[in-house]
Amino acid sequence: MTESLAIRKFSDLANPTRFLALAERVLPWLAALCCVLFAVGLILSFTTEGDYQQGDTVRIMYIHVPAAWLSMMCYSVMALSAIGTLVWRHPLADVSHKAAAPLGAAFTLIALVTGSLWGKPMWGTWWVWDARLTSVFILFLMYLGLIALNRSMDDPSRAARVSAVLILVGFVNIPIIKFSVDWWNTLHQPASVIRLDGPTIDPEFLWPLLIMAVAFTLLFFCLHIMAMRNEIWRRRVATQRRLAARMAGRGD
Repeated sequence: MTESLAIRKFSDLANPTRFLALAERVLPWLAALCCVLFAVGLILSFTTEGDYQQGDTVRIMYIHVPAAWLSMMCYSVMALSAIGTLVWRHPLADVSHKAAAPLGAAFTLIALVTGSLWGKPMWGTWWVWDARLTSVFILFLMYLGLIALNRSMDDPSRAARVSAVLILVGFVNIPIIKFSVDWWNTLHQPASVIRLDGPTIDPEFLWPLLIMAVAFTLLFFCLHIMAMRNEIWRRRVATQRRLAARMAGRGD
């Protein structure tokens, strides 16, 4: 695909009607693949042997780690969408970051809760204010703040611009989360999958984890597309209501 054709395809998606038609075609396949991967991942997760030190509690990893990855990926998607709002004024960019914020909050909450459940038997405590946990908790608060901001402003255009600026400012927290275990001596263990020298985790645990990670990622995209579709329809209904109210006010 040439660069100009790729740009034209991207521009075509600026049309909400074209996006809705594409979502209608893509969603069933995406959802089906997501279900298959979740089924395979869960079977492998519960049939593999437990860790010789952690026992069966290691299975929390198959939920906790993908949720933690998704919490950062979702914010990265929001940051790209924010650039689309501020630089190209793409009509669907603000729809994208508005729809992604509740999903990011949900995945971050799952990561925090499952991490706490995993931390108690492994570390002997539910929570510590170390660099990784604190920066992820701040990410959760940022998601809640963006959701509240979007709901508190009546003007969608102004809410989109303000949200986009705050998202880009808050993006500085993502590398802090990622590299916090390398920059500071924390209770949280260092990265064991995404490393320059390759994963240090045993393949018996690595493959179920990777399959679950892909399943979680597809789940995110399914939910994101559905949320964007709902937001587009919500805005269309709101526009129709405003037009109807204006016409009623004129006595048409």
